[in-house]
Amino acid sequence: MRKEVRGGGRPFGGAIGYRPEQLYEEVAYLAYHFHWPHAQLMTLDHIERRRWVSEVAKINERINEGVEGAERDPWG
Repeated sequence: MRKEVRGGGRPFGGAIGYRPEQLYEEVAYLAYHFHWPHAQLMTLDHIERRRWVSEVAKINERINEGVEGAERDPWG
């Protein structure tokens, strides 16, 4: 291994240790919600893709809370 890779480098890792199942799950989740094409989703780096997944999850949680709240208390 080259010295600059072994002894230092960027503070963020790449695909090393990133499970393929997690990548497929993230890409499918974003494709389902945003309808972005596969090629565009695959150009996102890990940090940006995780951020979008987090934002979509927050939106879904707010929507689900509203639906559940309406079911619990129909009189508002």
